[in-house]
Amino acid sequence: MSSGAAVRRHVPWKSGTLSLLESGAPQDPVILLLHGVGSGAESWRDQFEELPRFGLRVIAWDQPGYGESSPLAMPAPLPDDYADAVMVLADALKLSRFVLLGHSLGALIAGAVAARRGGARLSKLILASPTTGFANAAPEVLRAKIQQRIDDMTALGPARLAQQRAKALLSPHASAESVERVRNVMAALKPEGYIQAVRMLARGDLLAMAPRITQPSLVLSGTADLTTPEASCRRIAAALPQARYVPLPGLGHACYIEDAHAFDSTLINFLHPENS
Repeated sequence: MSSGAAVRRHVPWKSGTLSLLESGAPQDPVILLLHGVGSGAESWRDQFEELPRFGLRVIAWDQPGYGESSPLAMPAPLPDDYADAVMVLADALKLSRFVLLGHSLGALIAGAVAARRGGARLSKLILASPTTGFANAAPEVLRAKIQQRIDDMTALGPARLAQQRAKALLSPHASAESVERVRNVMAALKPEGYIQAVRMLARGDLLAMAPRITQPSLVLSGTADLTTPEASCRRIAAALPQARYVPLPGLGHACYIEDAHAFDSTLINFLHPENS
């Protein structure tokens, strides 16, 4: 299976296999993309096509339990469990140095990688529409943000969940094509992997990790994002030692799908400021 100019690959790991999509020249610097809780590697189609034009090798994983990747062994994993899988992937692909980009839940995983020994291999870190996690949330918040998601997936299944939720991940002005792309990726979710990831979200705390994340960092979010509101994203940027915040005017949570050119241009300006 491929997405745009990307090629599907698999690497072995302790729980089975990790699946990824890749585009660009093998010798070019790598940007590794980590998707959110309701998404998958296929969602980065525009980035597979556009970013290699700027000399980047683009790799996007299906996180454990998503797409063609095997799930984690434990029912309620920690962000570090997913971070371990990221480093298994990086080792298998012989990535000695790379840029790491996490969107939404993927930003929580990216933060876990950056805050630990694997972070020494990151040249830069990008957190797009990042979630802080809910490790310190009150019980009523956990019920609304975590248990409700699990209950909805159990009751509705991926296709009906996608039908109900896709529009909320974009701004009211998003194109019908963008809505359909978000819906299609979400409809392909596997309930087991999704529920594992939601339980990890309940145990994560990106703000607690922030002081240990010392890589040059970019935090960005759409100003119309209702899932991870801009104020929360600004708070994360302020907590990181070497971060700057860039807003994406008018875009919703799935900003890299809704306006790929604006999103990609922001990345390139951060990675290659001489081109801006």
